[in-house]
Order: sequence, then C-alpha cells, then structure tokens
Amino acid sequence: QVQLVESGGGLVQAGGSLRLSCAASGSIFSILDFSWYRQAPGKQRELVASISSGGNTNYVDSVKGRFTISRDNTKNTMYLQMNSLKPEDTAVYSCNAKRPPGWGGTSIGWGQGTQVTVSS
Repeated sequence: QVQLVESGGGLVQAGGSLRLSCAASGSIFSILDFSWYRQAPGKQRELVASISSGGNTNYVDSVKGRFTISRDNTKNTMYLQMNSLKPEDTAVYSCNAKRPPGWGGTSIGWGQGTQVTVSS
C-alpha cells in the first residue's frame, strides 16, 4: 500500500493561486501514476488532472491553461499548481495513486483530501 497526504488547501479570492501537494510514502513513487480529483457539494467526484510515471499529463477541460500537475520523484511528492482560481473550483481535492497500465492500472491509494475554497 501507499500512504498519501495532501496539503496546501485553503481559502483564496477569485483570481488567486494555490499549490497543492501530495506526499507519498514508500520507495516505488517513481513507477506510479498520480491524479488529482475533486468533489464539490452535490456533485460527483471528477478527475481534474493526471500525470503518468513517464511524465505525460492530462487535464479536464475546465482547468486547462490554469492548473499544472507535476511531480518530483526525488521528494516523493506530486503537485497541483492552481492559478486564476474561480469559485467553481471550490471542492475537496484528493490525490490518488495507481499502478501504470503496464502494471495493471489499479488504484492503490487515496489521500484524505484538502479543502479548496474560492470566494468571489
């Protein structure tokens, strides 16, 4: 198993920025795929961004050009830089680790989540 801990959430005004971090335990960080999910009140959880073990990234259309997902394998940490935040970005953000497709593609860990609130 992999233990994941998110940090960096908070309250920010529209147009501001936050950087979320997801710290992972263990020595297999570099081979895992990571994703950020978010869930707003009354809505389904959605995939926001993902980054593969090879560094390929994907984003949901609503955050393209504003959010950047990255990883630092030397620090066992994955990040989500969020710029130009909008009130509709308000949600609980959680990180998820998966085995890469070549290793089965199965989820092996979730963080507890960090609250992001964007005020207008």
